[in-house]
Amino acid sequence: MKKIFISWMLLAGISSFAQEAGKAGELLKNEASTTEMKAPKSFSERNKTFEQPRSGNNPIPQGNRIKNPNYQWNRNYGYAEVFLRIPEQGFFTVEVGDQMMANGSGKYRFFDLSSGRMPISIYENGFLIYRTTLMLRNNNRMVLDFFSNEGLYLLDSYPVKGQYGFNDWNDVWNNPYGNHSGDGYNQGNVMDSNSFRQFFDMLMRNEKFDDGKIAMINQQMRTSMFTSAQIRDLVKAISFDNKKLALAKSMFRSCADKNNYFLVNDAFDFESSRRELMEYISKL
Repeated sequence: MKKIFISWMLLAGISSFAQEAGKAGELLKNEASTTEMKAPKSFSERNKTFEQPRSGNNPIPQGNRIKNPNYQWNRNYGYAEVFLRIPEQGFFTVEVGDQMMANGSGKYRFFDLSSGRMPISIYENGFLIYRTTLMLRNNNRMVLDFFSNEGLYLLDSYPVKGQYGFNDWNDVWNNPYGNHSGDGYNQGNVMDSNSFRQFFDMLMRNEKFDDGKIAMINQQMRTSMFTSAQIRDLVKAISFDNKKLALAKSMFRSCADKNNYFLVNDAFDFESSRRELMEYISKL
């Protein structure tokens, strides 16, 4: 009897910590009217991202395309992101501003959105089930959860650093035609503070020896960039100065703020290592 009671208490404790749908974040009001929700919307294609003509660009029938279109290189109208998760089974279509995405995976990521008031609409099997307006901020990512029985919840909104290297692609597109990127910001996917803290904690928890730590850091460098302060903390986590020095040299190429790389000097135990790092960087 005692074992049954203990098992019941354990299950009750686990369930109390489980995420309950619609209990996190700020609930956003559904602005879709009853009439709109009763009429299905037809979509020409499924399982792909649609990008309709932006405001000011009128669609041109395929048979009447003009021969000398006016090209617009590297349009700069702001940058914001919206990440939406729908954990329910089903096929949903999400429309944010002039972008539309439909899939059954439950994850919808929208990039290159303009800042300001932006409508978002959610459809299930072609029927509108939710609509509201988001207030997007430039260089910010908005993270949301949607539950058909609860509504749309705003979980977080935080600054985006690096914009996933999109400016690299803009350079490839524009440079052959004599155009250049607008702001020159080209820092790749820099780890934000929360992601770095999670990565650092996992590194210290899972890897006890220098070689394992360095291997894990090298793997992360393939997809992420770091700030000088983050690199300092990673180098400081290594035990031996010769390995610290090798890591600090290799991470210089993945540093987003190379002008602050002097911060990494604090990670070394010996002055000779600091001098060698500075000499190495000065020759690059």
